[in-house]
Amino acid sequence: MSGKDESVTSKNSLMGTKSGKKIIKQGLFKSKGYRQFKQYKEEYETKFPEFATRFTNALLQQIKSDSSPNVTQQKFGEEVGSTEIILESSQIDPIKSKLESFDILNDRVLRILNSNFVKMTFPVFNALFDASTEYFQDKNSELREDIVDGHIIAIDLSEPMDRIVDKDEDLDYLDDYKLMNPYILKIAREKIAKGGEEVLKQFENGFKDARVGQYLDTKLKQNPTAITDKELDESYKKYRSVMGTAGSNMALSRKPLGEIFRIGMGKASESVGCGNEIEDSIRDRAVKIPSWPLYYSLSTNDVKKGFELTMERSQTYLGDARKALELLPENFSHRPFLEFLFLTVEHYNEFWFKRLQKENIWSDLATKLPK
Repeated sequence: MSGKDESVTSKNSLMGTKSGKKIIKQGLFKSKGYRQFKQYKEEYETKFPEFATRFTNALLQQIKSDSSPNVTQQKFGEEVGSTEIILESSQIDPIKSKLESFDILNDRVLRILNSNFVKMTFPVFNALFDASTEYFQDKNSELREDIVDGHIIAIDLSEPMDRIVDKDEDLDYLDDYKLMNPYILKIAREKIAKGGEEVLKQFENGFKDARVGQYLDTKLKQNPTAITDKELDESYKKYRSVMGTAGSNMALSRKPLGEIFRIGMGKASESVGCGNEIEDSIRDRAVKIPSWPLYYSLSTNDVKKGFELTMERSQTYLGDARKALELLPENFSHRPFLEFLFLTVEHYNEFWFKRLQKENIWSDLATKLPK
């Protein structure tokens, strides 16, 4: 497993959850799923620095070559439907000049790449692409770097955008991120387009849905006590659309794998989203707004019950992801990898729920609930 907090994957932490014990058992017996997962995790650890440098260089080229950055900012603001995430024209030149230094830009890139979603999905996309290449007996495996890079970069775009909107970390770098965002999206599109018209079309549809989810997420922050189940489920498009589309595109959007990967990755990401909401609530000592813990806590007037129901929700999402595996072709090469992957997702959620119970901050969480 990979993530920002390595304590999640320590031996003691794994021993503390049911799914973690299963992971240890598979490691001891060197199961096929464990061996496949270990292979892709090691590849990620080895090649991630190369990816970060490649990403920084592409971004640097885009920034330096743009003769009308103000137009770029305006167009991006129109596309995502927000002026909050773009710079005022008077701010652009000094920030552009600063980010034309490789070292400074690379620092910003590494900051936004320090994300659970990026670190947890990089090995997964490589595995899915390889599985698809083997199943379809492709001879276009040279696309792997572009398609995986493109979708990782697209997912990474959500990091600076979220930080700008939430204003909860990297406060000194938010204006830098505003300048970077349009170029990040452009790089992602150019790489993904190499997979063909249908692959790019799927990405654009997924990106559009994710923006709908992100917009609703922002809107729900303004009136948190009025959140409905339907609205919160719709806001989760920010997870399932991005990850589902990426999963489908690792199979170059071809059936049956494209559809199976879409369901599996989309549902698994929603499950991780629940765990992430629990983790953030511990960090902030306040229930995240909006989130399933908030919705359930307000609905039951019981914070502890709210988090218990969130865990049940995460298990339902993960159950749907596991059902998708039943649709895989017989003798599918990477089925053990996906089964092991979903076990790590289950452990991640169980770990943070157990940590929450140990922290015993229920009174803090209840006191800070929106009235």
